[in-house]
Amino acid sequence: MGLTVTNNVASINAQHNLSRASNGVEKSVEKLSSGLKINRGADGPAALVISEKQRAQIAGLRQAIDNTEKAAAVVQTAEGALNEINSLLVKVRTLAIDSANSGVNDDDALAANQAEITNALDSINRIANNTQFGAKKLLDGSAGIKGTVTDTDVTFLKATTNTASGTYAVVVTTEGERAAATSATDQTSALAADEILTINEVSISLTAGMNQAQVVNRINEFNAQTGVTAEVDGSSTRLYTESFGANSEISAVSNRAASATSSGFGTSVITATGVDVIGTINGTSFTGTGNVLTATSGSVKGLAIQFAADGADAAKTVTGAQGNVTISDNSLVFQIGSNKDQTASISIDKINPNGLGLGVDGNQFNSLNEIDVTSGSKAQDALEVIDAAISNVTNLRGTLGAFQSNTLESTANNLRATLENTINAESVIRDTDFAEEIANFTKGQVLVQAGTAMLSNANQIPQAVLSLLR
Repeated sequence: MGLTVTNNVASINAQHNLSRASNGVEKSVEKLSSGLKINRGADGPAALVISEKQRAQIAGLRQAIDNTEKAAAVVQTAEGALNEINSLLVKVRTLAIDSANSGVNDDDALAANQAEITNALDSINRIANNTQFGAKKLLDGSAGIKGTVTDTDVTFLKATTNTASGTYAVVVTTEGERAAATSATDQTSALAADEILTINEVSISLTAGMNQAQVVNRINEFNAQTGVTAEVDGSSTRLYTESFGANSEISAVSNRAASATSSGFGTSVITATGVDVIGTINGTSFTGTGNVLTATSGSVKGLAIQFAADGADAAKTVTGAQGNVTISDNSLVFQIGSNKDQTASISIDKINPNGLGLGVDGNQFNSLNEIDVTSGSKAQDALEVIDAAISNVTNLRGTLGAFQSNTLESTANNLRATLENTINAESVIRDTDFAEEIANFTKGQVLVQAGTAMLSNANQIPQAVLSLLR
């Protein structure tokens, strides 16, 4: 190669190599200082795309784990309240068993037990209405299958996960009836003599001189013991039970012959039983228990509604078309995955007393809310309803426990394992290998130093031309 002055090729080559070495050192410094081997798209376009998608998954997985832990807290809140309700039901059952011991208890003891049961049911109702997580109520039915009605004579009691969402027409085809007994003879004058009127095995003393209104009032003083209400129906004295349905019974007998100057019930026992309501929901006919109609099949399976007494006749329910009931699924839905539609849901049933112990066959009480232990026979029926209510609550607790253990906790464990592996994969793509990069950095430093020295030497080459010009 000849000696030239205009173009110093050796210097240009040294500059080029020095620039490359300097750029390499700068990149090494960036990777070592940031801890990442990909800091911009130019560092690895394909790797950047994959890494950013994995980062989105990692963030989603972390949030999904948080969501799952929050969901477990919601379930634990509901389950804790159910535990307290369970304890109250056990207490109520103990009181019912005590009342069933009729050979020992007097009316005062039975009334005291009933008062305590009423208080316990009020507490259950309060817990069901007030248990919430944040502003979300959990046990009043709003976190499960909810029903709304259009007719004030219909009360929505309960629905299950078998009940499909929709609006259904309700018609009462056979009205429910309370057991009702009417006096054999109308009382038109004051009682001529003292009288003992026995209603449902409870003896009621009537005093000579009482008129019909006073007799009715006297009978109603024993309503808690007899479960019977008296009224003047036209000119007759009529008795009817508090509960509706074929399991409601009434018996009445007096120690005085029926006459215009007696209660009118006479010395022959008058008995009567009620009638269960029959109606259609969404066009399908069902036979209820008392004044509660429960669907046992079809799209409305599990739906239970209660009918009010007829305004014109308290001994019967309303009849005919009763508007619509609309069912909506308000189950709690939890996002427990990092991607779309990775959810889990659970329905928490209504735990108010009027939604527990429904539909016990052959029982005079239609729900836990109606139980009465003011007599031995009532206490026996109450026990059946209480046991059904305990079963409702414990089954729900089991469902919540299984959901927490098998769905939430298992999912959280799986998410943590997935998160660990995803972070590891992202780390392989994105994180700096310090051992390798320090070696590159050291090599780059050596090349920069060598390149700098060689550039200095290359810049001296044109000076050799001067020696030829002397």
